[in-house]
Amino acid sequence: MLARTAAVVGQVVMRAWLLLAAALAIGAGWTAWRMLRAARRQRIRAKMVARLRYTLDELDAMDDRQFEFALRDLLIRDGFHARQVGQKGDQGADVIAQDRHYGRMVVQAKHTTVAARVGSRVMYELKGTAGPVHQAHTAVLVTNGTITRDAKAWGERHDIHWVDRTRLGQWATEGTPLHQLLRLPRRTRRNRRTASCAVGTGR
Repeated sequence: MLARTAAVVGQVVMRAWLLLAAALAIGAGWTAWRMLRAARRQRIRAKMVARLRYTLDELDAMDDRQFEFALRDLLIRDGFHARQVGQKGDQGADVIAQDRHYGRMVVQAKHTTVAARVGSRVMYELKGTAGPVHQAHTAVLVTNGTITRDAKAWGERHDIHWVDRTRLGQWATEGTPLHQLLRLPRRTRRNRRTASCAVGTGR
């Protein structure tokens, strides 16, 4: 009787060890797969960045519409689903982009050939339409010119992101992804369920 009990216990212990070993092997395999996938993404991104870079001189030489398409392409390079929508009556949206980690983004493009400065008025307009009209989680003003100090300060107080000439060079020429450049937070499952972000809603 004792021998039979010992044999049963031994089989149970052996099965437990086998299950544990299998679980560890699966865990190690999952980790290795994720590392390989991350490395593959990095290689793909490096190739995409190498293929798509704009110098500031190239961006300066574009017209307004070409500039909007260039911003769209840069967002696509960064992994967003993006489209150019700028036209008369666009209500502050020249490019709209979507990403499962960062939500919906509306981009207002301000192209200049005379090194113009963008003031606070553009920030006010973008704040007023980004959330209510375009249901955006993030609003970004992008210019190849400069942005006034007051406009930058107002934007930072009201969650309107900005990309001036310096940041544009980091994004377009050096290849820094826009979400990293702006330090955008990744959206959680909880706030993905919300209808819209605080941009333009007054929350």
